[in-house]
Amino acid sequence: MNRVDRLQSAYTKHIRIPWRADASPEERVIFCVYNEADELNLRAKLSEFELETKKAGHAWAAFDFTDTFAHWLSGNKYRERYFGKPDLIQPAIDGYGRWLSQQFSSFVEGDRADASTVIAVVGVAGLFGFLKVRDVISAFAPQVKGRLVVFFPGNYENNNYRLLDAYDGWNYLAVTITADTEF
Repeated sequence: MNRVDRLQSAYTKHIRIPWRADASPEERVIFCVYNEADELNLRAKLSEFELETKKAGHAWAAFDFTDTFAHWLSGNKYRERYFGKPDLIQPAIDGYGRWLSQQFSSFVEGDRADASTVIAVVGVAGLFGFLKVRDVISAFAPQVKGRLVVFFPGNYENNNYRLLDAYDGWNYLAVTITADTEF
């Protein structure tokens, strides 16, 4: 069994466990941590994660970060200036974070996600170099009534997450699932 299959198996076991209604937003987050080299394989099997979620009696909705920066930038009135002088964009990145949060809020509301819904977040690597995942997840978690599943390309060690194996680690209260997790 390859790493993504093992991750899916561990996820399946976890998602079938009854959910505590009194969990804080931070405790309702699930990080599915996988090797960044497995990105395409994970994406190809995402529908299987969805199927297992539905078999466990939960709804599923997926939010993809992959193209969000490009969409935000293409709608920005200063985009031509940023292309000419990329160093000017860094101060505007806070605007990207606010826009992203609004997009996510609209997504959650539009999907009518309830306390039994899994909101899966993919394409987290698309944030790299722009926003810190910890800040985005901290902003998103309170908006999700069910579970927020973050598909995280990187590693997890000593209660720290590292996106794309770069130093951007932090501690978090989330449940962590890896290919080697046993429930």
